[in-house]
Amino acid sequence: MSAQERLTDALYGLGWGTVKKLPEPVAVRLGRTIADLAWKQRGKGVQRLESNYARVVPDASPERLAELSRAGMRSYLRYWMESFRLPAWSAERVKGGFDPKDLHHLTDGLAAGNGVILALPHLANWDLAGAWVTTKLETPFTTVAERLKPETLYDRFVAYREGLGMEVLPHSGGTAFGTLARRLRDGGLVCLVSDRDLSASGVEVDFFGATARMPAGPALLAQQTGALLVPVTLWYDDSPVMKGRLHPPIEVPETGTRAEKTSVMTQALADAFASGIAEHPEDWHMLQRLWLDDLEPRPADGPSGERP
Repeated sequence: MSAQERLTDALYGLGWGTVKKLPEPVAVRLGRTIADLAWKQRGKGVQRLESNYARVVPDASPERLAELSRAGMRSYLRYWMESFRLPAWSAERVKGGFDPKDLHHLTDGLAAGNGVILALPHLANWDLAGAWVTTKLETPFTTVAERLKPETLYDRFVAYREGLGMEVLPHSGGTAFGTLARRLRDGGLVCLVSDRDLSASGVEVDFFGATARMPAGPALLAQQTGALLVPVTLWYDDSPVMKGRLHPPIEVPETGTRAEKTSVMTQALADAFASGIAEHPEDWHMLQRLWLDDLEPRPADGPSGERP
């Protein structure tokens, strides 16, 4: 393990070990302070966030984009402060921490026994939404986590999410898809964060007027298992309660090849995500490159496409 990896792991350990013990108002103030300091530094993540917001709000002035990126960093740090503290929240605090609209798309689908796939973008706090499902609805679900470096950090995230009642599968290894399909055929629930896929298997979609890639998995799972594919968007307001909306299920097209059906369904998923992101752009925590023309190496870029 490199020195940088050890430092990263130690910082996350400090967050889960210390921040969760803070009174909630103190944690809120700390998160806002850290967010504002990071925003003022204008690092690569903040610049990328602002660049992504420029696609979402194309007519925004530089001043408006700066306001959005500052609000975006505050939202992002609210996510982290909540996530560090979630293991210490009481069941009642979790139940009262999320207010979703149109929940019937989930409850009706589970009641029918078909299985449900909830697909979300990186909006607000998807971990809180998951904890609400396992606590308020008393419904376990399965999700997938990207393998992080160092391995100890990945283990921390898995333990954290399992502690909230989730079954967590590693993204790599090739067995996740089959396990997810079995859970869905058994009438279970699968939750997937699905707005960014840089692999060769990603599906190209039109997203805010330019091409991006999103994972094929949600659409393929729905086709193979008959499970409902339900987009979910989340947002914060000025209250301590996160809000959310479950969108109408995405239908499997009646005609076309599997690839064609997957393309149509993934585009519908992207459109649902875009509607929620456009309404609450500051709660979209996309601090990485997403659109294909941002990923293409340029003469001044390094070999990875990332500018030095």
